[in-house]
Amino acid sequence: MFDRTLIEPLRSAAAAFPVVVVLGARQVGKTTAARTAFPAHRHVDLEDPRTAERFRADPRFELDAAPDGGLVLDEAQAVPAVFSALRGAVDATRGRMGRFVVLGSAQPALVRGVSESLAGRAAVLELDPLTAAEAATGPAPRAWQDLWLKGGFPDALQGDAQRWWASYLRLVLERDLPQYGVRADPIFMRRLLTMLAHQQGGLLNASALGSSLGVSHHALLRHLDVLEGIHLVRRLPPYFRNVGKRLTKSPKVYLRDSGLLHHLLGIGSTEALHDHPVRGASWEGFVIEDVLRRERLAHPTTQAGFWRTAAGAEVDLVLDRGHERVALECKAGRGDQARAVRTLRDAMADLQAARGWIVDQAPGIERIGENIARAGFDAVQTGCP
Repeated sequence: MFDRTLIEPLRSAAAAFPVVVVLGARQVGKTTAARTAFPAHRHVDLEDPRTAERFRADPRFELDAAPDGGLVLDEAQAVPAVFSALRGAVDATRGRMGRFVVLGSAQPALVRGVSESLAGRAAVLELDPLTAAEAATGPAPRAWQDLWLKGGFPDALQGDAQRWWASYLRLVLERDLPQYGVRADPIFMRRLLTMLAHQQGGLLNASALGSSLGVSHHALLRHLDVLEGIHLVRRLPPYFRNVGKRLTKSPKVYLRDSGLLHHLLGIGSTEALHDHPVRGASWEGFVIEDVLRRERLAHPTTQAGFWRTAAGAEVDLVLDRGHERVALECKAGRGDQARAVRTLRDAMADLQAARGWIVDQAPGIERIGENIARAGFDAVQTGCP
């Protein structure tokens, strides 16, 4: 079992709120994390038919019958009636913090239920796939190179990633989406994911992408909403500042987990990855995801985006923490070339960024310009930027 950094934030949230909601992709480790953080809570799986039937018939009775230690409700979106029942159960014993822990894979359904019924009563946290620092813990630690190839889902990382991802996609696209009430052809969704894999980190052109798939750009955007809702896709927005320059307005689109990206492109080994044209875009997405997974816990209010002018100047990731801005550029090769440093320095001036980082695969950290450092991923996984 890996040491998850979300455990302490979960316990802190449970000390301040009656309900703790944990969002995350299926099989990302939510159940294990909840059992680790709340060992005294009783666990119920609402996807189990008999359990779900009991909760549909009388959800308030089932909640009131929860043991003193508390209750973990797994895959809560399977029984929507539980959210309104939770409000009544919480209000009846408002002084009891951390009584209910709600886990779920379908973000839109859960967020809607929480916002409509549990506003002010619930803390919402998200469990991401493993960061590099987390993957290096536990009885079978994994190096970041293995994490990059196989992705951050624990079972994929520890086993046959290609076989695991094939099974996972079938489960999510053929079974989960219909259960969530989403009308989406599994074959179409897989084709969309494959096209996104080939365009990893590219600017979204919904009209062109929809035309290639035979749908309107409105339909394409609805399908992207679904894939974002189940934590498979990220649309990284452009970062704007009033600097008098023409800036790109389209978001960039990434498959959030590098293991999924490599599965869809048939990349099954480190050698194949290093020889593949997607290597640079894969590295960029991998670094961005690892940074954002840690950033959400360290600085929950951070606004993240990318910076690109019409003239082509670009920064892969901008972290706006309110009190400071940090610019980050990802390089699959060496990142200390003069041109890369000059481009980042000019962008930092426009962004009024306090610090800049170029992340590559060489070890260590070195200063390569004023307020600019080159960092290898071995340094990034321990806390930079």
